[in-house]
Amino acid sequence: MARKANRGGKLLLWFILLLMITSLIIFPRWARLFYPLPYQEVVYSYALSNELDPCLVFAVIRTESRFQHDAESAAGASGLMQIMPETGAWIAMKMGQDDFDVSSLQEAETNIAYGCWYLSYLLQEYNGDMCPALAAYNAGSSRVNAWLNEGVWDGERSTLKHIPYEETREYVNKVLNNYEAYRAIY
Repeated sequence: MARKANRGGKLLLWFILLLMITSLIIFPRWARLFYPLPYQEVVYSYALSNELDPCLVFAVIRTESRFQHDAESAAGASGLMQIMPETGAWIAMKMGQDDFDVSSLQEAETNIAYGCWYLSYLLQEYNGDMCPALAAYNAGSSRVNAWLNEGVWDGERSTLKHIPYEETREYVNKVLNNYEAYRAIY
């Protein structure tokens, strides 16, 4: 009887091992349905020219617009990376472009170019610290600076609950979760 139980245990272990190997082979293909790479060439080009991890850019786009190039928020943010018109004009000026047109934020390439530049700018402003940079992408640098300077939030992921804006707390957490998923899959 002990021999049969031992054989059954071995069969179970082999089944589990086979299931694990199969899931490792299938998982990336299945997961890619939920974490796609639209605009891949444009994202890679602008991410790399701005020294960003493309997975982070995909995570921001997935969180901001779910890859809808013509997305518009109630607050007036536009495009894939949801850029506010005033921010778009400021980015264009900083990039040396004199002919900014707010409708260009609906164009995938322009929006990704501006979004990557801005995300890189914010990461530099916060010394590469992703949490405050993402919070600033959502709520603005002046608010994040006030939270950090006043000790409201220390800029750490573990203390996101201290961010006064629920939308920003959830935004940073979603982008970081999407970023981790993109990195794991790709």
